[in-house]
Amino acid sequence: MKILIAASELAPCLNSGGLADFVESLSSHLGTHGHEVTVVLPFFRTIKENKALGAKRTKTRFSVRVGGENLLCEVWEAARPHGVRLQFIKREEYFDRSGLYGSDERDYQDNAARFIFFSKCITEIARLHSPDVAHLVGWQSAMASVFIHDQKLPVPTVLFPFSLEYQGNFWSHDFALTNLPETYFSAEGLEFFGSMNFLKAGIVFADAVALPGGRFVAEAQTPAHGCGLENVLREQASKLEGIAFGMEDQALPVVKSDTKSHAAACREFFPTANPTTARVFVVDTISTGGDGINLLLQALDLLPSPDFCVALLGPVGEKSLEGLNIAMRRHAGRFVHLPEVDGALFARILSAGDFILVPGPLEPHRIFAAASMRNGLIPVMEFCVGLSDLVRDFDPVTGSGNGLVFYRHSLGALADAVKRALFLPAGESEILSQRARETDFSWAPAVTRLEELHRRLSRKTGTSA
Repeated sequence: MKILIAASELAPCLNSGGLADFVESLSSHLGTHGHEVTVVLPFFRTIKENKALGAKRTKTRFSVRVGGENLLCEVWEAARPHGVRLQFIKREEYFDRSGLYGSDERDYQDNAARFIFFSKCITEIARLHSPDVAHLVGWQSAMASVFIHDQKLPVPTVLFPFSLEYQGNFWSHDFALTNLPETYFSAEGLEFFGSMNFLKAGIVFADAVALPGGRFVAEAQTPAHGCGLENVLREQASKLEGIAFGMEDQALPVVKSDTKSHAAACREFFPTANPTTARVFVVDTISTGGDGINLLLQALDLLPSPDFCVALLGPVGEKSLEGLNIAMRRHAGRFVHLPEVDGALFARILSAGDFILVPGPLEPHRIFAAASMRNGLIPVMEFCVGLSDLVRDFDPVTGSGNGLVFYRHSLGALADAVKRALFLPAGESEILSQRARETDFSWAPAVTRLEELHRRLSRKTGTSA
C-alpha cells in the first residue's frame, strides 16, 4: 500500500518534542510491514544544514496559490531505513529560519501562511503520487484534508492530532490565504469562535481521526480532555478511531534490580522507611496534571501509614507549590520530590519502586508509565487515563487483569486504590508485577488497526488498497 505521511517534524533530523518521535515510529513501522511510505516535511534550515541526511533536489517543481500570490515549491528528497522515502517542501522565505515555529519564545507571525503553503504542497504531492491513504499529523498539516476534500482528490485522509492542546489558531483574515470559497469559513468548517482553527478543520474534513486509544476517544469528547474541541469531536464521533500507538524499546529501559539494590534505593530516597515493608509509589507530574497532584498530596494526609512512600518526579505548577512544600515538611522521610530526573536517577527510582501511580489524566504518549511497567511496577491508575486500553483491573476471583484501577476522580477513590495496593497479598503482587512486564507496548497492534482502517476507507471512497 502507498502511504503518504505529512508532518512538520521527524526524529532525529527535525525534533522539537514527542511529535518527531511519533512520526518516526509511525513511518518506520508501516515501512517494516511492507508498505511504501513517503514522509512529506518542510525543508527547514535544520535539514539544509544536515549533510549526513543527503537530501537532494528532485526535478519536481510546482506552484501553489496562497492568497494573491503563486508561490513556487521545490521538492527535495532523501532516503531513510525500512524503505521510507522523505520528500521536503522547499521555500526559503518560509522555512529557512532558526526555529521551526518561532524564535525567542514567540511564534512567527506568518505561521498561518507558512503552513497553508505547506498543506497545499502536500495536496499537490498527493495529486502527483496518488497514495492509497494520506496520514496528516498535527495541526501543521491538518489543512491538507480541506484542500484534498475541496479538490475532490481520490485520496482518503486520516488526521493524527497528536495533541489536542496545539491547534493552529489564527485570526480570521488569514482565511483569505486559503483561496477557499467563503462557505468554508463557518461554524461547520474552519471558523472557531471567530478565528480560523487548523486542527478543527482537519477533524471536520478528514475521513478519519486517529486518537490514542479507545478510552481517549470517549474522554476527548468531554470538557476535561477536549481542549475546547470536545463539541467538534462529538459532532464528528463517527469518524473517531481509538488506536493504542506503540512505543520503541529504547524508550523503555529495563533496569536490573534485585532485593539488595531495591533496599539500597529505598534507603536513598526514603531514609526513615523500612525497606522490607515500604511500598513505593512513583508519580510523574508531566503525565498526571495539577489536579491529580493535588489529590495525591491530600492522600498523603489521609493515609499516614509509614509504608506509603511516594516519589514525585518532574516540575510542579505554581498552584501545587504550596501544598507540595507542606507535604515535604509534614511527610519527610516518606515523600520525596525530584523536579529534574536524568537517566541514572530514573533507573534508581525504578529500582526502588513497587507501583506506578496515576492519580489524574495521563498524556497520550504514555512513555513514563510504560517504562515503569516494563520494569515490573504495578499500575495503580484512574480509569480515564491514556493507558486504560492496556491496563485492566485485577479480579482476585478470576485472576484476570494486570493493574489496580479506580473509577472516580476523587480523593476517596484514590485513597481506596492506594489502600488496596498497600494490602495486596505477596502472591498477587508478584503476579501483577510479572503481567506489567509482559504488557505489549509494541507497534504491531497499532499497525494492524491502521491497515484495517485503510481498507475501510478504501471501500468507502472507492479507491484501491
